[in-house]
Amino acid sequence: MSQVLVTVSGLLVGRGSAAVAGPFDVVIRSGAALLVTGPNGAGKSTLLRTLAGLLRPISGTVSVEGALAPDGEAARHLAEACHYVGHRNAMKPSVAVGDNLAFWARFLGGGGTSVTAALEAVGLPGVAHLPFAYLSAGQQRRASLARLLVAARPVWILDEPTSALDSASQARFAGLVDDHRRAGGIAIAATHQPLGLEDAESLSLAPGAVDSSVTGSPDIDEAALDAAEGWL
Repeated sequence: MSQVLVTVSGLLVGRGSAAVAGPFDVVIRSGAALLVTGPNGAGKSTLLRTLAGLLRPISGTVSVEGALAPDGEAARHLAEACHYVGHRNAMKPSVAVGDNLAFWARFLGGGGTSVTAALEAVGLPGVAHLPFAYLSAGQQRRASLARLLVAARPVWILDEPTSALDSASQARFAGLVDDHRRAGGIAIAATHQPLGLEDAESLSLAPGAVDSSVTGSPDIDEAALDAAEGWL
């Protein structure tokens, strides 16, 4: 994996026209991690979704250097070089686990491990043929995390990725994050679990820390935004 650099400059994030958190100035290099902390409502998820390209920033920029987009060209935006794991599993319930992961491999550009190897890595051998809905809540989460492995992307953006996991599964996933970083990857996470991020830089958010008079685009449909984000 080539050396990757993510630079966040003057980034102010929000939902619709309301600023929620920032501005932020952060530089993250290959092998490093950023742990985003703060109470509920401080803007952690909003920040991660903005980094992943799912929300527009109120102001400021996010840039990436040294990463390739799926077409083999240099990535112009972090969204082209990152995985995003949100609160939802982003897997279709009636579709087989293996077919769900095969879709993500195609959609995200591939280049990772096989579906079989990815499921073994998260401790779920032999479930590829089962509909996703047949799995327990913890198994569903582990199966959804396997998509990090079926497509090779240097930046993992993780929003409470180990929710619903038992301690053994949390430890297994921490090992995967550690392996990713040793290979030159970057991890950006909002989580209450270690995830192998003991040496991470910390970015602490506090509710109400931005000027509420700062606004962005007034024409964003909040209902449509909620619906679009609901599956993530």
